[in-house]
Amino acid sequence: MDLQTWSAGLAELHQRIAGRFARSEPRERVLAYIRGLLAGLERKNGWTLAEFAGQISPDGMQRLVRTADWDADAVRDDLRDYAMDHLADRDGVLIIDDTGFLKKGVRSAGVQRQYSGTAGRTENCQIGVFLAYASSRGRALIDRELYLPASWTDDRARCRQAGIDDHVRFATKHQLAKAMLTRALQAEVPFTWFTADEAYGQAKSLRVWLEQRDVFHVPATRRDDTVVSMQLQQRRVDDLVASLPAQAWRRRSCGDGAHGQRLYAWARVPIRPLRVAGRGHWVLARRSLTNSDDIACYVCYGPARTSLDQLLRVAGSRWAIEECFQAAKNEAGMDHYQVRSYTGWYRHITLSMLAHAFLAVTATQANGIGPAPTPHQKIMISSP
Repeated sequence: MDLQTWSAGLAELHQRIAGRFARSEPRERVLAYIRGLLAGLERKNGWTLAEFAGQISPDGMQRLVRTADWDADAVRDDLRDYAMDHLADRDGVLIIDDTGFLKKGVRSAGVQRQYSGTAGRTENCQIGVFLAYASSRGRALIDRELYLPASWTDDRARCRQAGIDDHVRFATKHQLAKAMLTRALQAEVPFTWFTADEAYGQAKSLRVWLEQRDVFHVPATRRDDTVVSMQLQQRRVDDLVASLPAQAWRRRSCGDGAHGQRLYAWARVPIRPLRVAGRGHWVLARRSLTNSDDIACYVCYGPARTSLDQLLRVAGSRWAIEECFQAAKNEAGMDHYQVRSYTGWYRHITLSMLAHAFLAVTATQANGIGPAPTPHQKIMISSP
């Protein structure tokens, strides 16, 4: 894509959010901030972004994310609409996951020693919970929440020092996921399925919540999770999978990976005979081709005529959010911030997500894919 087209696309994106900034200074500076996030800088913090913009100090950039008058949630909504206008498709999948941001000290909002999947161990970090949208047209992060451990929300004085209002109370990661999914449903984001890893899929309350809203889903779960079998008995999912005959397994790819097609053996078993007409429930299993003991399980809900290939496609799409995290951190400075405040986190993360969405849309356009055909219209698989 040529520089003129790139600049025009960035100007169009800036125009979408310009009205969220009442004053001209932050309105102009946010464009410089996004340009800096998109630039090939080794680090993307207040100093380097200011230098890239030709400013003599980082004060303006720091003011933009700390004290300037603008609403990060409103910009988040603009980001979501922008992504849907370009990436929405019938095969849209919503994905929930969290990622860690390693930090030093104890003053950054929500920071404490906690497990970070990013590091693969317990570290001093902040945890952000994110909602991604993925389709054949592309993928982007469209919502975010900062997880605040109880050690923070139980200490209101500490919260106030980090700019966390008294009305912000403790919420589990599952509750944060529900809040973001609720916003997506209310905004009529076009999608067909939802998926998540076992940290979220093992929560029966979340699966019930999704089913009550008729949201089709294929989240992973623990192998010792229990479900209601077709004999109306509580059974462990790995026991149900172990009872499957050899001919039930199919060698299938669930999509492209870093090293080519992700090939596994897949099978499913129906569960829960008491169900809404036109809907089905299954346990889906994914088995390694080289290690028969390496099995992942998913609890699924969807149209009764859903095929095995449809379920495994959704299960495989979960990796899209990992790719979003990697791209947003490596190419849009998502984890380069130096702000400590609650407001500052949301502002920087939102602008980084916006920059990442711009890259996703630009890639779509460079591949000759036009605007999404059905923006702002929820798409669900029709029941038989």
